[in-house]
Amino acid sequence: MSGFKKFLLRGNVVDLAVAVVIGAAFIAVVNSFVKAFITPLLGVFGGVPDFSSMYFTVNSSRFLVGDFINALLSFIIIATIVYFLVVAPANRLMEMSRSNEPVGPKTRECPECLSKIPVAARRCAFCTAPVTPEVVV
Repeated sequence: MSGFKKFLLRGNVVDLAVAVVIGAAFIAVVNSFVKAFITPLLGVFGGVPDFSSMYFTVNSSRFLVGDFINALLSFIIIATIVYFLVVAPANRLMEMSRSNEPVGPKTRECPECLSKIPVAARRCAFCTAPVTPEVVV
């Protein structure tokens, strides 16, 4: 039971719970935005003021096409916002951090045992042979 308690009280689980709650609230805001603004705006051009009232019937089964269109619009808006506000800035930060890394090789071969050792090493970690360190710029 103590392992489960540690799992629940870890920071990343709490952060994930907060993210889910905020995500649910964000979805509600986007859904209301689609119903209040996007759907009527598209209705101006398409002639249908409310997609949620669109449906068709087959053998007394009602297929709510309009609700699907509203959900699809909500998904596209959420995906666009997440991409431009989360993914694109994170990718930019990752590229900036990669550009600060040294370009040269990080390892070289030991002349005695041909194992991979750090460039600045003075002794091989595998065979303990002394090696001349290479200058890292």
